[in-house]
Amino acid sequence: MKICLAQTKPFRGDTAANIASHKKFIHAAAEERAELIVFPELSLSSYEPELAKSLATDVNDPRFDEFQALSDANEIIIGAGVPVRAGAGVSIGMLLFQPRTQRRVYLKQYLHADEEPFFTGIDNVIPTLRSHPEIALAICYEMSVPEHVESAAAHGAKIYIASVVKNAAGVEKGLQRLQEIANKYSMTAMMVNCVGETGDGLSAGQSSVVDPQGEIIVSLDAVSEGLIIYDTETNSAITKYIQ
Repeated sequence: MKICLAQTKPFRGDTAANIASHKKFIHAAAEERAELIVFPELSLSSYEPELAKSLATDVNDPRFDEFQALSDANEIIIGAGVPVRAGAGVSIGMLLFQPRTQRRVYLKQYLHADEEPFFTGIDNVIPTLRSHPEIALAICYEMSVPEHVESAAAHGAKIYIASVVKNAAGVEKGLQRLQEIANKYSMTAMMVNCVGETGDGLSAGQSSVVDPQGEIIVSLDAVSEGLIIYDTETNSAITKYIQ
């Protein structure tokens, strides 16, 4: 299986522009015959806590129908981040588009303290993909929560993919955490970050894949948009920068 991490530079608060950007990355991933592409946290809106309520949408927003069409046409699973209305609040979600399958959403369970004034955490979330139970998803802060990783392992995950927004200091800590996860649980651990300014400051890219021995296989740089395409069968990866 080929898994693609899409390191994007989001358009702040501009969902339409981010949809167009995502399509470019999905086409590039499809050219590499990737079967899964994952984008950074809140990639379709940019990470903008103070704007989240106005940018929030629901799972079946028709603006995202073209992602389902791309999923069907290219046999690729797409995971893209968006603020999702949840009761009276807003949750941090990852929309999941799978070939010829009803749209789903993975909702962030564990929030950083800074997020609590703006977002609602969702309890009892199973972190693994239904169609690929060997793959677990995490959204940023969740990767630092032992209970989240333990739940992923208990559900049979062998690959752990964190969709994040992190500055330079956060990237350094994130890479250390990926190595800890890989070593302790014998998982391949991945992190997909964005670049450029967001509501949380300057994001520092360096999306990475760490093998089950804790070795960093590949990383993107800190400033450029690009893709990592990781092959689970060969435990190898290539990078592709996007102009």
